[in-house]
Amino acid sequence: MQKKIYLASPHMSDEKYEEKFVKEAFDTNWLSTVGENLSEFEKLVKEYLGVKASVALSSGTAGIHLGLKALGIKKDDIVFVSDLTFSASVNPIIYEAATPVFIDSENTTWNMSPKALEKAFEKYNPKAVIVVHLYGRSAKMEEIMKICDTHNVPVLEDAAEGLGTIYKGKYLGTFGKYGALSFNGNKIITTTGGGMLVSNDEERINKVRFWSTQSKDPARHYQHSEIGYNYRMSNVLAGIGRGQMKVLEERVAKKNQIFNKYKEGFRDILDIEMMPENDDERSNNWLSCMTIKKDSKVKPLDIIESLEKENIESRPVWKPMHLQPIFEKYDFIKDDEICVGEDLFERGVCLPSDTKMTEEEQAKVIDIIKNLFK
Repeated sequence: MQKKIYLASPHMSDEKYEEKFVKEAFDTNWLSTVGENLSEFEKLVKEYLGVKASVALSSGTAGIHLGLKALGIKKDDIVFVSDLTFSASVNPIIYEAATPVFIDSENTTWNMSPKALEKAFEKYNPKAVIVVHLYGRSAKMEEIMKICDTHNVPVLEDAAEGLGTIYKGKYLGTFGKYGALSFNGNKIITTTGGGMLVSNDEERINKVRFWSTQSKDPARHYQHSEIGYNYRMSNVLAGIGRGQMKVLEERVAKKNQIFNKYKEGFRDILDIEMMPENDDERSNNWLSCMTIKKDSKVKPLDIIESLEKENIESRPVWKPMHLQPIFEKYDFIKDDEICVGEDLFERGVCLPSDTKMTEEEQAKVIDIIKNLFK
């Protein structure tokens, strides 16, 4: 069996910073949901993003869920959410018995279309908008924030794939009222599993921290006046995150190097177009993605299967939420006759973007794909 080339996998630092901080947790016996690693990891992310408050949680999904609770989302409230995304962006809306309305993408970022968002506001009065930043690319946040501010509706950013991306001088996750981050094993940095909610509202983040540890009232005995959740990150996993923050910028640089190598490798193949780049953004290029022209003889599945034969991992672009069986009953708003998200799903491929991938391994991926077009 040939060595597997992954789509994206955990990448610990060469200096083993993570092991040092995890060892500290074991040596001091702070292994649960309290400890120096937690406070330091939260501080590092907070300072990196330039926000006032952060709380480390068990997953990015937990961040979205508690972000919605912090916004006061309740039963039957309407929440606008990006259509082209992973189901974790939507599930927390259902947890609170609220109603999602899916907003189509636009082609220049693959993210939420401001024009479709405006159309949605003509039809509904939502209580919140969840904007997803796909594959490290920013949505058009300046336009989206202007629309949402006009309607006095708060924004929750799903920046699970966007840590390290800068859009018009600001980091993703810092435009809306709240930003949810993910440290899953495949993300730009990882705690193996985990997430974070960030905001400039320190009071509400403290409330989220309270909810995340089962809403235990400050009493000698166990007393609970609110429903709580077991959503707090452990001090052990925070130690991994603390070490990973030391190499975040290295990972961003490597991801951009990978994207640029694909771009150069496919520049002579007219049927291939890499995910658009935008001048007002420093993307983390979490995954390098491309689309294939509709009339091409080569289809996305041909690429995926050809790579699979060589033990190389790739995958389709996300299947839009309005096409998912569990969500098909909910409304979907698009800007015109063409559904951009469906088009990207049908023509898109996410290429191996692992930061441990060697130049030779990436060259192999490029050659396999180029040979299909000969």
